Amino acid sequence: MYCAYITTLKGLRKHSNADRLQCVEVFGQNVIVDLSYQEGQKVVFFPSDGQLSLEYATDNNLVRKKDENGNNIGGYMDAEKRNVTAIRLRGEKSEGLVLPIETLAKYTDISKLKDGDQITVLGGHEICQKYIPRGKSRSKNNGNNSNKKNKFQKETISYPFFEEHKDTAQLAYNMSAFKPGDTIYITRKLHGTSARTMKTVKVTKKNSKLRKFLHIKPKVIREVSVVSGSRRVVLKDMTKNDGYYADNGFRKKYHDLLKDKLPEGAEIFYEIVGYVNETTPIMGSVSNKGVKEKKFTKKFGDTTTFSYGCEPGENEMYVYRMTMTTADGTVVEVPWETVEVWCDKLGVKHVPDLEKFIYTTPEDLKERVNKYLDGMPADEIGKTHVAEGIVVRIDNRATFTAYKDKVFEFKVIEGIAKDTSDVPDMEEAEELFEETLNE
Repeated sequence: MYCAYITTLKGLRKHSNADRLQCVEVFGQNVIVDLSYQEGQKVVFFPSDGQLSLEYATDNNLVRKKDENGNNIGGYMDAEKRNVTAIRLRGEKSEGLVLPIETLAKYTDISKLKDGDQITVLGGHEICQKYIPRGKSRSKNNGNNSNKKNKFQKETISYPFFEEHKDTAQLAYNMSAFKPGDTIYITRKLHGTSARTMKTVKVTKKNSKLRKFLHIKPKVIREVSVVSGSRRVVLKDMTKNDGYYADNGFRKKYHDLLKDKLPEGAEIFYEIVGYVNETTPIMGSVSNKGVKEKKFTKKFGDTTTFSYGCEPGENEMYVYRMTMTTADGTVVEVPWETVEVWCDKLGVKHVPDLEKFIYTTPEDLKERVNKYLDGMPADEIGKTHVAEGIVVRIDNRATFTAYKDKVFEFKVIEGIAKDTSDVPDMEEAEELFEETLNE
């Protein structure tokens, strides 16, 4: 979940190449501010990939205004997008937006806000949310919602133990979650679309008008079945050309691969990367020129397509998590090294391993993480585009405990993709489509 954070500015320094700007580190991220900000000032920090509400942006004169001649007379944010992006300005990174805490005074008593407070809504007023461009769906169902519920359904199917994908929180804001002695794995985060497959109990409830009239409960049939889905949605019929991509064929391939191999109760969570078909990448291509770094375009070319070594028309799955669910619904997290063993047994790949170690201090963790984020690293699989980032896993917890961090240059092109790509397949856009199916 996206949110803003209350914090106090510490360690302000002059911008290396701009006299009227300063830099400050906020939650381990460099942010550029103007000269009005002072050491010890309490502020609200908006990380990249967020969107300010129209009310908040308007109240604080952040929305761009023009006079009758088209000249800018105030504000700098697009009235529709109001999004916070990662940028490079005169050689310095800026990974978010800092505003005075006084900008929140209309909505709450700011004297009660303390460092670390998370902000999304104050006093019933939305302040910010995750930025998701709307109206960019690939679905080709021409507005026909085949999932619309009938007033009377003769048969309903559910999978009560089929767990949804868990969102991974940001590492920068969860450093306190680590304890000395924790077993830590760092794995590579891949930029694809999430999927899950499970061998589990399928519950079919059969009803009829006669049963309804006589107030007789529906007939319930329980059987073991294999089911697949995206992050949130159960794909009950994978032969239909619907869904966010208007084609579930690339998902069905992995459903068919796993259906006869999984033991009962096993659920596999994986990322699918590459292409939907011969012409459409799973993640939309984007120009690299917006990174504004010559070394980046020299290393990766003018365009990024997150192919991970796949040719057009090809895709691949990479497992990042596995659970076992008992007959009573208890979920047991499978340790990462055991997941790797299972992947070998199933004949599938897992996300790249980077490092295993025992946690000691926050400083040691940050140093280990940064070596996989700094220097514009290429992905380890195809080596043709920048890596998305990393996932830090605490493996000795009873439940899935993992946190993510992203490469700065990836943040930049991700922001560009959301605004400019013809097919900006972000998982958030897929989630929007899935939400419409569940309404």
